[in-house]
Amino acid sequence: MKFYLKTKDYSVSQETFELFLDQELDMLITKPEPQVLDSYYDSEVYISHTDANVSLVDKIYQRVKKINLKNKLKVVGNHAKGKRLLDVGAGTGDFLIVAKEKGWSVVGVEPNKKARLKASEKGLDLKIALEDFSNEKFDVITLWHVLEHVPNLTDQVTRLSKLLSENGILVIAVPNYKSFDAKYYKEHWAAFDVPRHLWHFSKLSIAKLFSKEDLKVSKIYPMIFDAFYVSLLSEQYKTGKQNFFSAFFVGLRSNMKAWRTKEYSSLIYVLKKAK
Repeated sequence: MKFYLKTKDYSVSQETFELFLDQELDMLITKPEPQVLDSYYDSEVYISHTDANVSLVDKIYQRVKKINLKNKLKVVGNHAKGKRLLDVGAGTGDFLIVAKEKGWSVVGVEPNKKARLKASEKGLDLKIALEDFSNEKFDVITLWHVLEHVPNLTDQVTRLSKLLSENGILVIAVPNYKSFDAKYYKEHWAAFDVPRHLWHFSKLSIAKLFSKEDLKVSKIYPMIFDAFYVSLLSEQYKTGKQNFFSAFFVGLRSNMKAWRTKEYSSLIYVLKKAK
């Protein structure tokens, strides 16, 4: 593996980590990988586990999340051939609630206790691990900015494949380290989010990882809003200030460049079993 860059955990511990490039998979790997990751999520600023809506950044996140939830369900609906859905890393359960309201049969997995408690307040009983569904099959399995968090990546990819029905689809959203905003902010790029993000994917790495389980990428969608939100956080990490105008123009530039290169800040992949 080849050294790529040094960065730090800006949001919780302030500890330094290094990213290394796996040249075969075209994927960055966070090192060292902490033996116990729970403490790195133990923060009120970790918004996907808390539903925080206090700061201006929180409010922007929550507003964008509502739009994204509808877009995510639309993507799923465009490709699914059944209504049984498993959401992995469900957080506080908002995507499952939206899907359930539209007639989907939903279940979810969330390892974080605080997030599960928030979800239970919304009427959802989330399981702790994928192992709880070992004898079941699903028409759709979704991971919304989750795959980058999971330890034992290849084992998890295999487990996901086994849970998928014959005509099922896997829908995965992850940051794209080859985007313009990633290259612009470098070690300050918020979507590196070390050490919570253990892996940093490209389009090639997703294709290669899942091809080992005979899953093929059938469609890729951009996540337009991510470039703006990630740039806003990155400005904070880089300068200590919320430079809204700078963040907006970097996000806009990233999306404009991606219109040609297709390397958006985050990407949604739809994968199906190869025929």
